[in-house]
Amino acid sequence: MAKQPKTLEELFHDTLKDIYYAEKKIITALPKLAKAARTPELKSAFEKHRRETEGQVARLEQVFGMIEKKPQGKKCPAIDGLVEEGQEIMKGYKGAPALDSGLLAGAQAVEHYEISRYGTLRTWAEELGLREAVGLLEATLKEEKKTDETLTAIAERCVNQAAQPEAAE
Repeated sequence: MAKQPKTLEELFHDTLKDIYYAEKKIITALPKLAKAARTPELKSAFEKHRRETEGQVARLEQVFGMIEKKPQGKKCPAIDGLVEEGQEIMKGYKGAPALDSGLLAGAQAVEHYEISRYGTLRTWAEELGLREAVGLLEATLKEEKKTDETLTAIAERCVNQAAQPEAAE
């Protein structure tokens, strides 16, 4: 008996499990980033994003319900690697002027991963006729893009300048 080819529904479900795992991992990483951050504005951004991420997990759980699947994660080597890089920066740059720049860059790498995943999931939800899921995924995609913009603004406004040695007089 021939094996049936995998469908877009299966790929949607697998990718949903991937981002669910990623969001759960991010929830545990963000308090560590906030604690390590030296700049109050960056610390605050990490704390705010943790609260948002909890809401994003709740939305994902709703999407799982819409496709009649149990909310569960699937190990995601990409997010594991990004979180590990962030931990290396925390250790390697602890107390250094460039610490916040490194933390911020790592956080933006995570945001870009999430933006990619949510954009894809939203598009597939449209293809699959999951209108309510489209709205939930779009809401999260907008939050992720806004967080990325906020991190860029913090980098440009204060963090990257603080990472540079004082100008010679």
